Formats: sequence, C-alpha cells, structure tokens
Amino acid sequence: MRKLGLIGGLSWGSTARYYQLINEGIARRLGGFHSAPLVLESLDFAEIARCATEEGWEAVGDHMIAAARRLEQAGAEGLMICANSVHVVDSRIREAVNIPLLHIADAVGVKMKADGIKTAAIIGTSNVMAEKFYRQSLVSYGVSLLPPDMEMAERIDKIVYGELVLGKITRDAERFMKSELTDIAKQQVQAVVLACTELEMIVDVRANLLPIYDSLTLHSEAGVEFILGD
Repeated sequence: MRKLGLIGGLSWGSTARYYQLINEGIARRLGGFHSAPLVLESLDFAEIARCATEEGWEAVGDHMIAAARRLEQAGAEGLMICANSVHVVDSRIREAVNIPLLHIADAVGVKMKADGIKTAAIIGTSNVMAEKFYRQSLVSYGVSLLPPDMEMAERIDKIVYGELVLGKITRDAERFMKSELTDIAKQQVQAVVLACTELEMIVDVRANLLPIYDSLTLHSEAGVEFILGD
C-alpha cells in the first residue's frame, strides 16, 4: 500500500470522517486487520480562517504548502486536502511538492462522468459556489451546472462556520437543507453536488429526490484507490 498524506483540521470534524471512511474502505477491500497507511497534518483552523479573511488566499496557500512539504518529508506518496474551499490554491501546492495532489473536484467529476450525469447543482460555501476553480473542474467532466445561488450560499456560510465546524447540528439547519434540495429537484438537473465536507452532517445523502454526490465520501474513496494503487 502507498502512504497517503492528509492536510486536515479544516475543520477537524470532517477530517475525522476522512480518517474513518478511508480506513473503512481499506478494511472492506483487504479484510482482516488491515488499515490505511496515513500521515496527518492537522492545522489550526482558526489560523487558516484568519488568514483567509485578513490576508487572503495567498497566505492560506503558504500554510498549505508548508503542510504539504512536511507530509512529503514524512514519507507521503500522495496528498489530499480535507476541504473543498482550500483547493483554490491547489496549483501552488502541486508546484511545491514532488508527489501528486488528489483534487476533490476530480473525485466528484470522475464519478459523475461514469454515471452519465450531464446536469447538476452545486451546494457549498460562498467561495466554492461563486469562484471558478471548482465549477471549471466539474465542467471539464462534461457536467453543465446551474448558476450559483448566492443567497443560499450565504445561509450555508452561517450554518457551516457558525454551527457545523463547532460540532453543532440543529433541526433548523437540517430543515433548511431539505427544503433547498427539494426546490433544486424541481429544476432541470440530474444530481446535486455537496461541495462542502461538513454538509453530510445535516444531509442524508441516501434519502433525497435527486442523487447526491457527496464530495467528502467520493474524495475518501479516491484516497482508498490511491493507497491500493488502483
């Protein structure tokens, strides 16, 4: 098995889910006592959030590059960032290390293409919904996307950063997401992408009118494939 490096803490709750899902995937594939060879660089999310707000993504990229280099030095043969939004600096990270970075949007796009999905809606925080880096990745897999709903994105920002990253789950947040997904299902789309690794905490991906492509789950599965060399 190849050793995989995780840049986590963005937030720690979703990083814990990555660790769980990757290890469960290895156990299913190999059986017995097998688990995943992982190296984790868990960052202080408060510092990353401060940089993104006060200094911009350039400063965030500096933190990511430093973390990626430490993982490479620790023997990681590939990298994953356990968050969607931070992939905005993925090109800088790729240039800074000599090991591959498994992009979260690629994991989603590959699965959607294999399933024949041509139209979808993205649900995520404001920067993922509005900026081009994530949307362009999915479009490259032949997926046409609904225009971003920034009013919904602003509400999701409040839910994610005010509740979910703190481990708080409310019925109001669950009802809001269920209502939004119901409304999206009435439009001309085949699927929905959960482009925020915390949203699975308040969305039952198996109980919706449309197929839900959860970025955290699909990224974790890509990690399993990388570890096994598939």
